[in-house]
Amino acid sequence: MNNRFTVIGLGQFGMSIALTLAGRGAEVIAIDNELDKVERVKEEVAVAVALDSTDAKALKAQNVQEVDAAVIAIGEDFESLVLTTVILQELKVKRIIARAANKQQRIILEKLGVEEILSPEDTVGKSVAETLLQPSIRSFLSLPDEYEIVEIDTPKRVIEQTVANIKLRQEFDLNLITVKRVYTEEKEREKTEVAHIIGVPRPDTMLRETDKMIILGKTKDIERFIECSQ
Repeated sequence: MNNRFTVIGLGQFGMSIALTLAGRGAEVIAIDNELDKVERVKEEVAVAVALDSTDAKALKAQNVQEVDAAVIAIGEDFESLVLTTVILQELKVKRIIARAANKQQRIILEKLGVEEILSPEDTVGKSVAETLLQPSIRSFLSLPDEYEIVEIDTPKRVIEQTVANIKLRQEFDLNLITVKRVYTEEKEREKTEVAHIIGVPRPDTMLRETDKMIILGKTKDIERFIECSQ
């Protein structure tokens, strides 16, 4: 695995993300302004450093501009979170995920142009890590015994194929629970995209490009399906 990530802010939420990513083989740069938090994670990640993330030179010195994604998990200091976000944007980090503690913070981050905003109240660190490692995963629910339920974009290789043809159970030991299908609806002369669950998929159900597949299976099998189907 060659994935490289930066996690800025090592509270419980950020720590969970950093450790999960590192445990899955990703290269993680873990950053916090408190040395004791950095010390707790330094043996588990590739790089752990104590610095002020509002210092653009300090961030650039850690080569954060070269990572696949940066997670800003700063919890209590929203001003620092905003400044860090702007710096990462100026450094042209490819993918920025920021934490919002409430609706007002979410609105501000949206105004800054942040497209991926996390609410720790309804998202756990492991779920965030999974979506970082597999960008096609839209949502994630961990289950016992290495099973999980994921919502993924329909892979290119299976678009316009039937459920029977992709042999999900036979070849990958996975179960397709349902399909979330996006429709265009017109209301008051405005067209909007609305998603509907189509129910239990039939063998002749055709998978469309805009469909989201909701799958149950073991982590390794889901990863294999995604990798083999791109």
